[in-house]
Amino acid sequence: MSNCNSYHHGDLRNALIIAAVKLIQESGSSDFSMSEAAKLAGVSAAAPYRHFADRKALLSAVAELYFIGLAEAVQSTRDAYPSGSRESVLALGHCYVRYLSERPAFYNLIWNQGGEASQGRRDVEQRPGFLSFVGAVGDWCRQRELNDCDPLELAVKLWSMAHGLSVLKMNGQLDSYIPDADAQALLSSSAGAFLDGVEATR
Repeated sequence: MSNCNSYHHGDLRNALIIAAVKLIQESGSSDFSMSEAAKLAGVSAAAPYRHFADRKALLSAVAELYFIGLAEAVQSTRDAYPSGSRESVLALGHCYVRYLSERPAFYNLIWNQGGEASQGRRDVEQRPGFLSFVGAVGDWCRQRELNDCDPLELAVKLWSMAHGLSVLKMNGQLDSYIPDADAQALLSSSAGAFLDGVEATR
């Protein structure tokens, strides 16, 4: 990412995506022009259109990169814990909170319904990262012989906790209610209580 001003032959597309990522990180906004991305990548203003029809297409590629990174982080976390363990499920929630909190500039692009990349991404439940999380929740259910549990439904409920806390922390609302709130600690307690409740009612 530090070498945005040059690219290898045939790698213009990736150079432009990296340039777009850097522009978003630096400004906190996806409101940049194609010419700005081209300048940062060290190419002519017309060059980006060899790979992207317009700015919206470039932003869609950035969104894809975001989800690829999330999927890799989720899988790495899942591999680090015993299959079916409570720790695995909670760690995946923490991984999600951490991923979002480390990339706040990308939130509007990725998640807002009006975001310019929204039409170019698949639904979140079709993402490899989310499917891996559903698999981990399914492992947790099977280890406890909770045969009537729906892993997808449980995963969505757990995800909503992680996502909600992440957003509240990023926009400052969480700290307005709980000064210096620790989103990770709150997730541990809320998700942990939820898992306990699922076990107790089966």
